[in-house]
Amino acid sequence: MTDIKEHDFGWQNGMAKTITFIVTKDCQLACKYCYLVGKNSKERMSWEVAKESIDYILDREDEFREESVIWDFIGGEPFLEIDLIDKICDYLKAEMYRRDHHWFDSYRFSFSSNGINYHDDKVQQFIKKNHSHLSIGITIDGTELKHDLNRVYKHSEKGSYKDVVKNIPLWLEQFPGAATKVTISSPDIPYIKESVLHLYSLGIKEVNINCVFEDVWKEGDDLLFEEQLTELADAIIDNGYYQDHACSFYQEFIGKPMDIYDNNNWCGAGKMLAIDAAGNFYPCTRFAAYSLRNKPAWIIGNVKDGIDQNKLRPFLTLDRITQSKQECIDCEVASGCAWCQGENYDAAETHTAFQRSTAICKMHKARVRANNYYWNKLFRKLELEGRREEYEKQKSKVKEPIC
Repeated sequence: MTDIKEHDFGWQNGMAKTITFIVTKDCQLACKYCYLVGKNSKERMSWEVAKESIDYILDREDEFREESVIWDFIGGEPFLEIDLIDKICDYLKAEMYRRDHHWFDSYRFSFSSNGINYHDDKVQQFIKKNHSHLSIGITIDGTELKHDLNRVYKHSEKGSYKDVVKNIPLWLEQFPGAATKVTISSPDIPYIKESVLHLYSLGIKEVNINCVFEDVWKEGDDLLFEEQLTELADAIIDNGYYQDHACSFYQEFIGKPMDIYDNNNWCGAGKMLAIDAAGNFYPCTRFAAYSLRNKPAWIIGNVKDGIDQNKLRPFLTLDRITQSKQECIDCEVASGCAWCQGENYDAAETHTAFQRSTAICKMHKARVRANNYYWNKLFRKLELEGRREEYEKQKSKVKEPIC
């Protein structure tokens, strides 16, 4: 597989602080698998709240000691608020320079967009002005059939594929190494193989895929999932895509017992900071009210009073063991089994972030079986061709992602 790039592992190898502005809870789409259950057109961040948040953070350089920073913008759809975002970014650049802040010239502006208004003049002007410090991902789920199965307009349920795909050439021209993110839920499992190959045909060389963490999986989904990933593995290897394309489902590090020396938390909640339109602070966006089905928001502070360290402290003590069942710790294929801290909290029986949700257990095990098939087939192919060194090279390129 090819190198997994900065947007997959975190810019600066995870050494950057991620600070997320929830600039709007509005979106043109109503994706059927979206974890944002409380999207609306009313909660939009004001300039006053944005500025106050920035000043709070930059005034406390000694508390935010990370070497670099990712200023992240989400919604809803962040580019619906391009005027506000442009003003925020101009202010950030000016203030970091004026203060001689250690983040000056060591920052990224990061976006995950549905791609619908990517071509708009204001968005394009913003991109040209900030290109050297930008990371932009556009979500396209694969073929038109798979994409439109879930990613539909909120008022008409019309599919959005045609409106997104027309902007892919411009996006790839501006960001040649860009990757897309594909989400898998139960109904669209049968379309995984053809969708990844379709995205390759569009010129996207890196496809990052994840299964939703919510408990949506039906009987037999894991077997169909394994079948699709095995067929995709055949296509990637037989057609030589492994040489210059990537699919995050196949990673050499997964499917091993848990390393007793690696007890880190998979999720970065608590190390990140998210800010909403009301100026509330969260350990990540998944703890904001519009991300939760069953639990109240987990607020750790606000722009007026600052961060309450007592409310943040539980996230700084989370690790694999403190939140995992014994069966997860003892699992023979534990490595690479991911979780979302916000979903853990939302699905827990009590008000806790220390109860790990295991809804994707059978999907992870199916992925491991297909992953083993992929690497064994690739090894046999390159061994027979006298290219064993190439096999070792492929393995060394694939690293564990950082949430």
